[in-house]
Amino acid sequence: MLSKLRFHLTLRSSNVKTGPIPVSSSARATCAPGCPFLVDGGCYGENYPLKFHWNKVSDGTRGVSAAEFFRLIAALMPGTFYRHNQVGDFPHTLGRISRRFIKGLVAANKGKKGYTYTHHDLSLGENLSLLRMANRQGFTVNASTETETAADSAIASGLPAVLTVASTEKRATWQTAGGNQVVTCPAQRVEDLTCKACELCHKRPSKLIIAFVAHGSGKNKVNAAIS
Repeated sequence: MLSKLRFHLTLRSSNVKTGPIPVSSSARATCAPGCPFLVDGGCYGENYPLKFHWNKVSDGTRGVSAAEFFRLIAALMPGTFYRHNQVGDFPHTLGRISRRFIKGLVAANKGKKGYTYTHHDLSLGENLSLLRMANRQGFTVNASTETETAADSAIASGLPAVLTVASTEKRATWQTAGGNQVVTCPAQRVEDLTCKACELCHKRPSKLIIAFVAHGSGKNKVNAAIS
């Protein structure tokens, strides 16, 4: 399956929140089968104009093979901060993450500051051990969660975690039952602050969870999916 998938690297994002950093996109087939936003709606990748781009990557008319994608990542300047998967997730077989892809991406990322998020089930196959390996070797993979309990569990398993919260959430920071600190994404709270200036999704204290507040045109679907 990996040989049929396409991946795309935009060297300078026009997204005002990420800032002008490289961002990548992976075909829809990489999405985790259990992602609540894939099942119940609310995925921001399904909104235009990003959806138009994702359609092209997913149908193979835009993007490159995994091997060529790794070469593009490896060619980035040392120290480059970039986001992998503005849309998409890790290639998988029935939810089991591709070991070949993870190892290839981690090797290409050497000397750079790549980060991403995943909805893949941590209990399946080698998923957890592969993600731990990636984090140990400098490529940050955040476990995407929708409950504080799941975020606490991800941290207890050795992964950084992020948490999607309802659009009505007003708190800037709070603590979970597991004793971890939650902070609402600084780029959502501070005007003109970008991911490029923040970098918390790449590196932060191990017990700090980043919360993303549902927003935009799909916020009601997100609220429903996580309720």
